[in-house]
Amino acid sequence: MIPAAFDYKRAGSVEEAIALLVEHADEAKLVAGGHSLVPLMKLRLAIPSVLIDIGRVPGLSSIEERGEEIAIGALTRHHDLETSVLLKEQVPLLAHTAHQVGDPQVRHRGTLGGTLAHGDPASDLPAAVLALGGTLVAQGPNGRREIAALDFFQGFLETALAVDEVLIEIRVPKVAGAGWSFQKFNRRAQDWAIVGVAAVVNGTTGIALVNMGSTPLRATAVEEALRHGASPADAATSADQGTDPPSDINASSEYRRHLATVLVRRALEEASS
Repeated sequence: MIPAAFDYKRAGSVEEAIALLVEHADEAKLVAGGHSLVPLMKLRLAIPSVLIDIGRVPGLSSIEERGEEIAIGALTRHHDLETSVLLKEQVPLLAHTAHQVGDPQVRHRGTLGGTLAHGDPASDLPAAVLALGGTLVAQGPNGRREIAALDFFQGFLETALAVDEVLIEIRVPKVAGAGWSFQKFNRRAQDWAIVGVAAVVNGTTGIALVNMGSTPLRATAVEEALRHGASPADAATSADQGTDPPSDINASSEYRRHLATVLVRRALEEASS
């Protein structure tokens, strides 16, 4: 299908993008790589009257050390994540997960900020940021604020971003030397995950699930079981607790629940080996 008609604005700075968001409010959408928004527009599931292009805003594409964290600009593309030497050394889960996203065309255009702001529960990178306990930085007319990844995803394709805010940065802790794993089950290499699991074992364990509810989810029941001394196999049996997996043409809800227990067990065993 063809998207509905819209006006196009190109922002030259974060401040200009915010001003345009304030001016157009709910009628506007930000676009960078476009791999999340444009398909929705083609299906008329999103009908913005104004597109604000932030793809060339300077200063939002970087990967750098800041103390015990790695700070990543929101416009950093998936390809830059997967090939970053710094990420491979300090946050290998994120680099590896970026390599699992779509195909080379998607990875060369899609951005980390766009993926997170879209909030798709079937997307890989939000789960990785959740498992790592990341922090997202938004900027609006009243300044900047930090949002924990655990609080960021609020509903199906809904996030904590206000209509006049721009996601500018993602921060994740360094986990060099930690055990980690990303497990993804799909029919074809480039498909969305039927179910996916991101896990980090670093003193405390973070586990996040892909496509097991209306938002990316932490597997809190599994994390709690591990804190109480359960083995990876025993803890994994509670992987579907607190989830609400969809049924669709790819898999039933019951099948996704089974996959979650299998993939969480595999992820924990790999991360602990």
